[in-house]
Amino acid sequence: MDCVIEVCAQIDPALVVEVVVDDGGEIESGGLIARLSGPTASMLTAERTALNFLCHLSGIASATNRYVKVARAANPSVRIWDTRKTTPGLRSLEKAAVRAAGGWNHRASLSEGVLIKDNHLGDLSIVEAVHLALARWPGRMVEVECDRVDQVGEALDAGASVVLLDNMTPSQVEGCVGFIRSHPRGSAGAVLVEASGGISLHNLAEYARTGVDLISIGAMTHSAPVLDIGLDLEDQ
Repeated sequence: MDCVIEVCAQIDPALVVEVVVDDGGEIESGGLIARLSGPTASMLTAERTALNFLCHLSGIASATNRYVKVARAANPSVRIWDTRKTTPGLRSLEKAAVRAAGGWNHRASLSEGVLIKDNHLGDLSIVEAVHLALARWPGRMVEVECDRVDQVGEALDAGASVVLLDNMTPSQVEGCVGFIRSHPRGSAGAVLVEASGGISLHNLAEYARTGVDLISIGAMTHSAPVLDIGLDLEDQ
């Protein structure tokens, strides 16, 4: 709703936005979200830009909330994370929409944590990459993407703080979670476990029940359909 308020303020300070449903609130089809009053010409000038923000971000929030509800029903402690797969220029807004719906934000930028992916390991081993990251950015999260079971042990021994199990089946993820929890660092709570890749509403509960701490889903931001919201003038 802050986007709607800001658009109206920039178009005409005489426009007044009365918020009926706060961010994160649930609405029924046909329900009232806000009231806008002021000069008609100014309202019509602000209408499309304000609705574009509101429909897009509410769509992300609605998609996120569906994922959160399914995951928490299967595992109340699991967190649903977004990714950096966002619209250029709108990342902060899209991530705010994820938070409003009960989701959690992963990195907002490359500087907020180190994620070592397969493309980064062309000239380095997992151990070398983790040690280099820890030396150059002490105190930062260092996450290692593992698409093979044998990589998990390397990441743990190297000192990774998050292990990302990528494109694994639920049974593979469950096996890796058990291995990580039995590792000295994993049993001490020094390592978080994330699942990602190929996860949808249809199989989300299976992944949540594996015991992972985090599940990241890029579709919440890059593929969420817009919510159908309109502006209708009231009869005077």
